[in-house]
Amino acid sequence: MRPTNATDVVDDNRFGYYGFVRKEIAPLLPSKAERILEIGAASGGTLKWLKQQFPGAVTTAVERNEDLRVALDKNADKTLIGPIEDVVAELETYDLILLLDVLEHLDEPDKLLRQLHEKLDNDGIIIVSIPNVAHLSVSLPLLFLRKFEYQDAGILDRTHKRFFTDTSAVALLNGAGFRVSKGIMLGIRGRKAKFIDLISFGLIKHHLTKQYAMCAEKVSTDFKQTDMRWMGNV
Repeated sequence: MRPTNATDVVDDNRFGYYGFVRKEIAPLLPSKAERILEIGAASGGTLKWLKQQFPGAVTTAVERNEDLRVALDKNADKTLIGPIEDVVAELETYDLILLLDVLEHLDEPDKLLRQLHEKLDNDGIIIVSIPNVAHLSVSLPLLFLRKFEYQDAGILDRTHKRFFTDTSAVALLNGAGFRVSKGIMLGIRGRKAKFIDLISFGLIKHHLTKQYAMCAEKVSTDFKQTDMRWMGNV
């Protein structure tokens, strides 16, 4: 893998949210990848960036938004349009699979993970990101004001059907036959968050984490993990 260069790919502002390039997953990437699948690929910016990290890799995008097809056709080698539940049978096998902010939108995320277990090479990895419902912006209003209000975006996005903490996210992957080998705490970047993290001696770091990104590998199904360490303050 070539070193990440922030100037290699520029987010496409025409697509707003759909144009984000998820470079924060760089520490989780494998040393090589030849067949890459991204589910919920948006406009394909992340796949375009990964193509630069892994020259020669064949990239496949799954995206339900038909309006993004033209952009995806430019940024990915193969494009499948439709809900993942409808196109999963068309998938091949891959050595790198991305599920970035996808599982919380599904009725049965565990079912999809079990299906992807069969689509992942034995020595391949899957990278998953999931919002953290234990973040202070959710837990404090719930505790003190009894408020749990959906929003247009963020952790309480009104399109989210499932909610996770670090332990339930890891358990979800374990139950589908994956062991999380690396994890990153995302979102502890602002001055306020860093200050709270400092004065609390890191004891509430999980409540300052907006999102977890995890790299997992295949193991036997119903595996239960006990040795999870997180890279923090990213």
